[in-house]
Amino acid sequence: MYNHAPHDYICPICSGVNGIKNSQTLIRSQDIVYQDKLIAVFIASFFIKGSEGHLIVVPKQHYENLYDLPDNIGASIFQVSRHMATVMKRAYKCQGVTVLQNNEPASGQHAFHYHLHLFPRYPNDHLHQNMANKQETTTVQRLPFIQKIKARI
Repeated sequence: MYNHAPHDYICPICSGVNGIKNSQTLIRSQDIVYQDKLIAVFIASFFIKGSEGHLIVVPKQHYENLYDLPDNIGASIFQVSRHMATVMKRAYKCQGVTVLQNNEPASGQHAFHYHLHLFPRYPNDHLHQNMANKQETTTVQRLPFIQKIKARI
């Protein structure tokens, strides 16, 4: 409906979910903390100071944005997101969870595959101010967060 991916777009989320290593994706198969037949959840490859280890929930099939998402997939994303938010609260001992999902470039969508962010929140973490200073991480840096989440699923 409202699509912005170029014709020759190589989707970094599809590549990551399917275990394909290329220059378009930083997602590695070990980053995936949960998956079922429709949905995958992984630790973000970029950390936001104060909310490190946030989760990203995606449909395994490619849909560019909310406008393209079938209702049954949206319902599954909601169910998995709710479950993973409670897992994150136990794993990280955070005091809240921010859910963020962008559609189209004007809203900040940077990967043209529907994805929903779950940010752990703490008092005075300054999440919104720190968004502009995201830091790329390595799989070694993500590993403690992966282990914490997987231990509580």
